[in-house]
Amino acid sequence: MSIGYVNGRFVDLNEPVIPIDERGHQFGDGVYEVIRVYNKKPFMLREHLERLQTSAEAIKLKLDQTLEQYEQLIKEAIEKSALTDCDVYLQITRGVAVRNHLFPDVSVSTTMTVRPAKQLPHHLRENGVSAIFHDDERWANCYIKSLNLLPNILAKQTAHEKGSYEAILVRDEYVTEGSSSNVFIVKNGTIYTTPLSKHILSGITRMAVKSIIETEGLTLVEEKFTKEDVLESDEVFITSTTSEILPIVTVDGQKIGTGKPGEIATTLYQKFQEKIANE
Repeated sequence: MSIGYVNGRFVDLNEPVIPIDERGHQFGDGVYEVIRVYNKKPFMLREHLERLQTSAEAIKLKLDQTLEQYEQLIKEAIEKSALTDCDVYLQITRGVAVRNHLFPDVSVSTTMTVRPAKQLPHHLRENGVSAIFHDDERWANCYIKSLNLLPNILAKQTAHEKGSYEAILVRDEYVTEGSSSNVFIVKNGTIYTTPLSKHILSGITRMAVKSIIETEGLTLVEEKFTKEDVLESDEVFITSTTSEILPIVTVDGQKIGTGKPGEIATTLYQKFQEKIANE
């Protein structure tokens, strides 16, 4: 069953628990992680929590638990839910205090939900999905996994309204990432992805895919690329915790490669599933 957690106690998801002066609600003053659980085991949990810590430090938010304590809390929540495959959403905010821009001297607030995993329809993975290009209108520090996601939401909604799955964001003529994913392209057997910077999130699935590419002896180049590079590529795919590895077969209505999921994306997805099983 789906369950929630708020500052030390597990709650029903329908129970009203967020105070009106919660800073996450009023300012988006917090950070979060989404962790996929396969067969009751959270995938790359330590890497998620290390990124959570990095995000918290970047916004000067002092976590009130160690990473080991968060690990145990998440595992306890998964056990209580009795779910086998699920998504864990962990959110830490600066706490509850009368609205003021300055940091309050209060305890941080920790909330969490455990829900059944969002399963991607099989036909989307088998046939690939479409995407659009969209101006990257986000702030300068996208490496922080903060609660401030309005530009991402607007880009994703625009893609949806145009019948597409994802919006590929472009800043200063170069692709940064998707609205909720990292972007890879393939040209002549070489895989390219945008290098890490303050303008993109260091995706956990991106990290896993890099490891698989190295293990398989494939070539990965981390360098900037343009919209034209995307359209002229042989394959395009995105990575994220919930989408895993997903081929993009059209962008702005233009066919990518053969217009079908490519060999490299398909192979990487198979190897990703093996990595999940092994871990």
